[in-house]
Amino acid sequence: MPYVNIKITKENVTSEQKAQLIEGVTSLLQKVLNKNPSTTFVIIDEVEIDNWGIAGEQVTIRRKKEK
Repeated sequence: MPYVNIKITKENVTSEQKAQLIEGVTSLLQKVLNKNPSTTFVIIDEVEIDNWGIAGEQVTIRRKKEK
């Protein structure tokens, strides 16, 4: 029973894009590991960019510096 947790920043990801991620991950597990899609769980967590850090900085701050 595979369980996959995808964490992405919360930035206008559409329902259709999320559906594609779920379908793609499920299909990949079936093809590569022969896992049953009916028992494969895919969870998508959207994280605010203030709560996501890279190299010791919030994504919010890093993006402001890039501009």
